[in-house]
Amino acid sequence: MARALALAERGLYTAAPNPRVGCVIVRDGAVAGEGWHERAGAPHAEVNALAAAGERARGATAYVSLEPCVHQGRTGPCAEALIRSGVTRVVAALQDPNPKVSGKGLDALKRAGIEVAVGLIEDEARELNIGFFSRMARGRPWVRMKIAASLDGKTALNNGRSRWITGEAARRDGHHWRARACAVLTGAGTVRDDDPRLTVREVTTSRQPLRVVVDSRLETPPTAKILEGGGVLVAAAREDPPKIAALKSKGAEVVVMPNRAGKVELGDLFRELARREMNEVHVEAGFRLNGSLVRESLVDEALVYLAPALIGDKAHGMFELPELTALSGRRELAIRDVRMIGPDIRIMARFV
Repeated sequence: MARALALAERGLYTAAPNPRVGCVIVRDGAVAGEGWHERAGAPHAEVNALAAAGERARGATAYVSLEPCVHQGRTGPCAEALIRSGVTRVVAALQDPNPKVSGKGLDALKRAGIEVAVGLIEDEARELNIGFFSRMARGRPWVRMKIAASLDGKTALNNGRSRWITGEAARRDGHHWRARACAVLTGAGTVRDDDPRLTVREVTTSRQPLRVVVDSRLETPPTAKILEGGGVLVAAAREDPPKIAALKSKGAEVVVMPNRAGKVELGDLFRELARREMNEVHVEAGFRLNGSLVRESLVDEALVYLAPALIGDKAHGMFELPELTALSGRRELAIRDVRMIGPDIRIMARFV
């Protein structure tokens, strides 16, 4: 199963919106075939592994990192392929959260007389597809917020400039997290101050994430670098036909979803991204949008890079949050990982 998970990780950048899945066929104590799911529309992991195993699949055990599918999508049901192959045992890391599959694939295998086991290396398998599980179970993507800050917690100078606080190694590492996401989200302020592209450039990938700009007043200029090459969604809070037309002429799509305060309704935006089959959303924004997302409990995970430098009190912090009068009101996080990335410290923490 550990090998199946390693194979599944090969689809880290490309499998979305499908889950990342790996499969290993074992017969007489030896690997007979293995495979993984590379991209939507391509054969699933089980089909690739069975093709590699051929006749050696008969009487074998299939280890698969997620319950085999049982519905007809762009490819055929994997449960049926396993049944036809003659395998006698299937071990799944965990049950598929997709209502079209959940439990049904395992039941189909059992009805065919195949021995079934589930729950092997379950936590690691869920982590690999945490965005897919979030979208299926909660109706919204897994939201990961990346922040580059100084050791005193500052993300930009008072004039808005933030390039570059962390070193090259941290920036390369950040591109890995961009690449695995389905969408990269930022705010109009970051577009104005930094004029970023927000594309994946430091790692090799055949797929670029959707770029999303939260822009309540439609302030993104048509000359912004983020609009180059298309693949951009602008979320606004007002109708402004001339500005919308200018953005559309650059290939952007505009959705208008205001809240009562005249800002973008962020919860609706994430539900819309889930409807578009976005599993993981990677946030690279300024302290105001960061604060709004945290206040509305829309952030699942913080990815913080701390540079060994001090910027000072006048600079921008990580989040714009209301003042607390009691520590009982603080937002708790659980630190999952701490490591050095070049000269910088990377902290991975999840909101409790």
